[in-house]
Amino acid sequence: MAVHKLYNAYFTYNSVNLSAWVKSITLNDGFPELDSTAMSNASRRHIAGLEEWSIDVDFEQDYASAAVDQTLSPLKGTSSAFEIRADAGTVTTTNPKWTGTALLSQYQPVGGTVGELHMTKAHFASASDLTRATS
Repeated sequence: MAVHKLYNAYFTYNSVNLSAWVKSITLNDGFPELDSTAMSNASRRHIAGLEEWSIDVDFEQDYASAAVDQTLSPLKGTSSAFEIRADAGTVTTTNPKWTGTALLSQYQPVGGTVGELHMTKAHFASASDLTRATS
């Protein structure tokens, strides 16, 4: 079993590489459970609903050109293409990529505690099918 640390993640949104500012990133993927229990069943039954995915990113905030704020702020409430990889290296069977279109549904342009890094959070919701590729 290969074990590795996450330290060189790759993230682009709207064709802008924001990887240099990513502090943490999570791609959530799953299916809601739909209750399909009928009166004749002795126990609950479930089926999978439609796939539902999202992305949560914590960034080190930067207001410079082509950085976090100038990329994300004008895109709030809109959908753009993204790409995520666990490692910025070449896409392979051991370093797959996930792509699709995501809605920037939440963006926190200012956040932090006195004396700490100036952080910002963004939440991206599914706006297309999620695609996994190994080449």
